[in-house]
Amino acid sequence: MAREKVKALLAREAAGGTVTVQGWVRTARHGKEVSFLEVADGSCFAGVQVVAGPELANFETCVRSVRTGCAVSATGTVVDSPGKGQRFEIQAQALELIGPVADDYPLQKKRHSFEFLRTIAHLRMRTNTLGAIVRVRNAASRAIHDFFQARGFLYLHTPIITMSDAEGAGELFRVTEFDPDTAPKKDGKTDFSQDFFGGESFLTVSGQLEAEIGALSMSDVYTFGPTFRSENSNTSRHLAEFWMVEPESAFCELEGLVDLAEAFLKEIFQRVLADCPDDMQFFNDRIDNSVLETLRHIIETPFERITYSEAISILEGSGQDFEFPVSWGVDLQSEHERYLAEEHIKRPVVVVDYPASIKAFYMYKNDDDRTVRAMDVLVPRVGEIIGGSQREHRLDILRERMRAQGLPEDHYWWYLDLRRYGSVPHAGFGLGFERVVQFMTGMANIRDVMPFPRVPGSAEF
Repeated sequence: MAREKVKALLAREAAGGTVTVQGWVRTARHGKEVSFLEVADGSCFAGVQVVAGPELANFETCVRSVRTGCAVSATGTVVDSPGKGQRFEIQAQALELIGPVADDYPLQKKRHSFEFLRTIAHLRMRTNTLGAIVRVRNAASRAIHDFFQARGFLYLHTPIITMSDAEGAGELFRVTEFDPDTAPKKDGKTDFSQDFFGGESFLTVSGQLEAEIGALSMSDVYTFGPTFRSENSNTSRHLAEFWMVEPESAFCELEGLVDLAEAFLKEIFQRVLADCPDDMQFFNDRIDNSVLETLRHIIETPFERITYSEAISILEGSGQDFEFPVSWGVDLQSEHERYLAEEHIKRPVVVVDYPASIKAFYMYKNDDDRTVRAMDVLVPRVGEIIGGSQREHRLDILRERMRAQGLPEDHYWWYLDLRRYGSVPHAGFGLGFERVVQFMTGMANIRDVMPFPRVPGSAEF
């Protein structure tokens, strides 16, 4: 008999029929006459109870030895359950112990700290929390692809290895075949022209520049892939490897980009709530009791839109004692962003037209000669969740901005070429996938929303 997913089994409208389920035992209770095994296969938050009695030929020799962590295959009849909190259970006709567990199995029926679970990442997805995280990531990933595909965006696979620093941040991981002890030298420095790629190469921090190439040929594209930053940060908000979603749209200016970002967030949150109701209820009950209310508020509420200058005026007149002083020209900190979204405007807000001096070289310069067409989407609890801009499509002004930031034109020759050959207004944004999963679930540490986190000092599993 074919294996049936627990999720499909629990969605049945009525008991009846014979099924086979396979999975791992969450709990095992062995009474005098019968054994109760909760079996989960990861397809949903809940497990299914398997009731095994002495009528099974291997009841004493096998069933009675089953314990938490064992992998089993159970075949039986689906019957109405007399127990609370479960609609069906399986009355076992056969039960096979496929994978026993050693005595030192670390996941027992108790709460484990997230710090401990990071040390056993090969097992932690069997826990309620990390299992729910993986299902939410899956639902959000599918929703992201569906959102863009429904709007005619093409999924563009951008390179992981690059010779350019997309953001000018300089926090890059070098990719080289050289042994550092024997690397060839030229003028006292490493001669990267002899390296594998013929030049100094890095892991990418963004697929944006390549997405612009795609948009200026295909009109609307999006990327969704891994990016890397070598910032030596051990905070609860930083990872060395993370996934980015970066749409890019040709013939699009800032206003259209803001509309796209608002629709994007609303649809992703709505889909996750619809596809993972049990998982999201768990996060609301056990992790942060505001996550469901916050997501529903964002889905139902129109986003406010203000300029950076208006935001500074609000902050200066707030009477708040901010840790970071506020004045025109400074970058907004998390405390400023949260005040705007949580306390002053009390809903998501999009801040546009930031000072050119604090933004990247590729952002479109406004006529006032001091601001650029940048935008940040701010939401309660975290502040910025999306950052983006209209791109500078005018060759002379782009060159001027690059010179001002000390960027060598020869490293970006192809990027400048795009402005010489049929350039058009275009715009795009970036969303850190782990950040949005952390926001949706209320998890305190971003390392716990990535199945295999890469952080300073740790790249195991």
